[in-house]
Amino acid sequence: MSIDISGPAPASAAPRPWTLGDRVLCAVAGVFVVLLLGTVSAGVVFRAVGHPLSWTDEAAGFLMVGLACLGWMVATRNQAHIRIRFFQDMVPRRASPGFETVLQAGVALFGAAVAWYSVHLMRVNADVEAISMPLAVAWMYVPLLPAGLLTVVQALIEIRRQWAGAPRGGDGLVRDAR
Repeated sequence: MSIDISGPAPASAAPRPWTLGDRVLCAVAGVFVVLLLGTVSAGVVFRAVGHPLSWTDEAAGFLMVGLACLGWMVATRNQAHIRIRFFQDMVPRRASPGFETVLQAGVALFGAAVAWYSVHLMRVNADVEAISMPLAVAWMYVPLLPAGLLTVVQALIEIRRQWAGAPRGGDGLVRDAR
């Protein structure tokens, strides 16, 4: 059994059109980290001085969901998720493109399911207000939609790349940021 943590392709590869989008994605993730850090810090400081803020815990929850989805999207674009290749290593080399296509189709199906159910969760929770903030709980599920859709798009890109004979992954953030 092997685990593929090789990451993106070498820096010599030609830049992809996603570069600006990838950088924006990283910037937004950075903003979410700073907002989360500020929110949690404010909660701790104000609690320590005896004047707790009622909204910090709930806001931190919303920000954590958003940050988790942004991290998911960054990792998806970089092909940085851990791959356990136990069964893939057993497949004959000739069948490898077909096996990879099936795997990526499964990833695309998963992304589509996440996107589909996120819309349902947003609709169901649109009229439910958060406890300590004037905000609908539906906003907690909004980040799932772009994360699911990006997963579908990236899986389809990988399927196309597989059948074109190009190497797997590597058109994302890490390579372009160097």
